[in-house]
Amino acid sequence: MSRLGERLHALRGEGRKALNTYVVAGDPHPEVTVPALHALVRGGADMIELGVPFSDPEAEGPAIQAGMERALRHRVSLAGTLDMARAFRTDDVDTPIILMGYLNPFLRMGYDVFCERAAAVGVDGVIAVNLPPEEAVDFRTSLSAQGMDLVLLVAPTTTVERAAYIASEASGFIYYVSYRGVTGAHRADAEAVAARLDELRSVAAELPVLVGFGIKDGPSAARIAPHADGVVVGTVLVETMGEGAAADIPGRLEAQVREIRQALDAA
Repeated sequence: MSRLGERLHALRGEGRKALNTYVVAGDPHPEVTVPALHALVRGGADMIELGVPFSDPEAEGPAIQAGMERALRHRVSLAGTLDMARAFRTDDVDTPIILMGYLNPFLRMGYDVFCERAAAVGVDGVIAVNLPPEEAVDFRTSLSAQGMDLVLLVAPTTTVERAAYIASEASGFIYYVSYRGVTGAHRADAEAVAARLDELRSVAAELPVLVGFGIKDGPSAARIAPHADGVVVGTVLVETMGEGAAADIPGRLEAQVREIRQALDAA
């Protein structure tokens, strides 16, 4: 079992909900990223999604697009993102790291080369937003050979039959996108999510299901928590990364995540 799988299994055994937090590597400056990641963990994050900067992030709303642009101004690449993961691992060997991005940088580096380098620096899994499961065989094989997970997404429009297929091809967890649209566009509708997750759980086997898109604070996380194995929080954290002095970012992130963590635990 991967480090990601072990963390989710332990949380399920404790009856706790996973808190997965997303920021963009190199945003707003490469020197900020590693202190920010440690701040997320101090605040109560169970795992980190580290966004790989990309010039055409079609699933992202304005906030994350802006975060990508800030990182790209410093020429942060997939290789640079791996360097940040390595630096984080110097002081944290336990928190799972998932790289979230778009397929092009992984293709350009090469699946086998990327997976060898990612495993060496302590990456635990990948979410490639625009990778259809039917075309994921080669990437999944390379990831699996290095003990890493390929997390796949399920949308509100996904049929039960297709969700079953996606679940059969995924590992680590299933990422359920709570609404149609780009990141940060809406708040997650707990009733709609609950109805879809009942269907999804019937075909997901033992894979945990985490819900992302539209979870912005403690109350919105708490509304989703009873229906999911965990939540993914991204846009509001990226907004924090783009505001105020760089030196203040870790403290503000830590407080922001702690409020969500406490709400999840209370729920």
